[in-house]
Amino acid sequence: MPSRLGRYAVRRRIGSGGFATVWLAYDEQLDSPVAVKVLAENWTEDQAVRQRFLEEGRFLRKVESPYVVTVYDAGELEDGRPYLVMSYADQGTLADRMEILGLTPGQALEVVRQVGTGLQALHVRGVLHRDVKPANVLFRTVEVAGRHEVRAMVADLGLGKALDMSSRLTMIAGTPSFVAPEQAQGEPLDPRADQYSLAALTYLMLSGRSPYAHASLAAAAAPGTPPPLSTPERVFPKAVESVVLRGLAPDREDRWPDVAAYVDALATALGPESEVDRSEPWLPLDPDLTQPGARPSPLPPSRPLSDPVPPPRLRRRMLAAIAGLVALLLGAAAGYAVEKRGDADVTVSDRTGTLSVTVPGDWDGARSTRTWKAPDAGGEFPALSVGTSEDWTDVGSTEQGVFLGILPGDELPEQVPQHPECHIAQEPVDDVIDENATRTVVYTRCPGGITVERVVQLAANRLLWVQVRSADRATANAVLDDVATHGF
Repeated sequence: MPSRLGRYAVRRRIGSGGFATVWLAYDEQLDSPVAVKVLAENWTEDQAVRQRFLEEGRFLRKVESPYVVTVYDAGELEDGRPYLVMSYADQGTLADRMEILGLTPGQALEVVRQVGTGLQALHVRGVLHRDVKPANVLFRTVEVAGRHEVRAMVADLGLGKALDMSSRLTMIAGTPSFVAPEQAQGEPLDPRADQYSLAALTYLMLSGRSPYAHASLAAAAAPGTPPPLSTPERVFPKAVESVVLRGLAPDREDRWPDVAAYVDALATALGPESEVDRSEPWLPLDPDLTQPGARPSPLPPSRPLSDPVPPPRLRRRMLAAIAGLVALLLGAAAGYAVEKRGDADVTVSDRTGTLSVTVPGDWDGARSTRTWKAPDAGGEFPALSVGTSEDWTDVGSTEQGVFLGILPGDELPEQVPQHPECHIAQEPVDDVIDENATRTVVYTRCPGGITVERVVQLAANRLLWVQVRSADRATANAVLDDVATHGF
């Protein structure tokens, strides 16, 4: 952890991805926490990526809106890496909130209003966001009329483009489950692309699930019709569904004229009963989310603060689907040796010494260290399975465990194993971890908690498949961090 970035005293890392790392720091001159975004070292010499990083700062500086993350400063480190100093979101992201509790219709409408206001401010300044999704909606505590409340802000314009450039050349990029069809097809864009993404965000906040679970931009190019917005647990008037579906219209000509018109129509359809109580924060302050902590002293802290799991940013090309892996997992788990252990963490390796993982002690109730037959591979490959019981891989099981398996492959798969027993499939995220390309999908509201599927490109012709089932995200993250391969 660097002690300083420019004149800013570093407190801890907020997160990192393929292109940049974001640090929580203090502006000692103004006595205020800030977020410092630094370009990743491996992209310093790539002029296209460097230019895109700097353009994000320029786009954000064009807009003076309380609902768009503010850039206060920019600079360059001694090693040549540029950095941006931005407002610090002390209440986490919309993705955090959706995973913990979800939102009421009133809270969802307030997020749509504030995010919509931020997007409208970008559009007025001639800037498209192009990547509106839960992870790019940040929450920040502000003081209004002597009391604290939470404000939603649009962040991360890494894919942002000036409208005049979008009319001539459009890079195909974005998050498949939230990207507009015309963007996925590489067509010239206008503000209605951001409106589509906002409508997809609305659908998620109201229903608790995304309108689509696209695994690729190719699928997003022809989205089809989403499931009904209403569920038995949450029933909405037909007018609400009509407003959202018009925002999600595949043909942009069928959408609302602009974001403001969409937001107004949604507020009218939801009615006055969805209004939030203005006498208190519309979104309760969550002390468990990221907080700045005490002002740093000249001496380093005696115990460094723990780092959260880095949020992915880098998109990679996906080809070829994995088929039948869940069924094969059940076969690989045969021949368990049941052995109960204590509560301390234990590290387990496969028979070949190729794979290892550290898990909570109570997970080590059943092991399989045998090789497995990967799909269409014509041979056996190293595998490892550790779980609280022999049936942890069963569909509908509430047990916990992790499976690791090597399999042939020269490209990351377009689709990972599906889990219909889980209520929510988050959008796939692509990243580079330890110089290896990865694709990860998190399924929530599963019978036992969450399920995580990850595929890693270990070598030119080898993949690693990881499945984790856990009662909570924190434990799953810890297990994922402790997966290791040897000999690659």
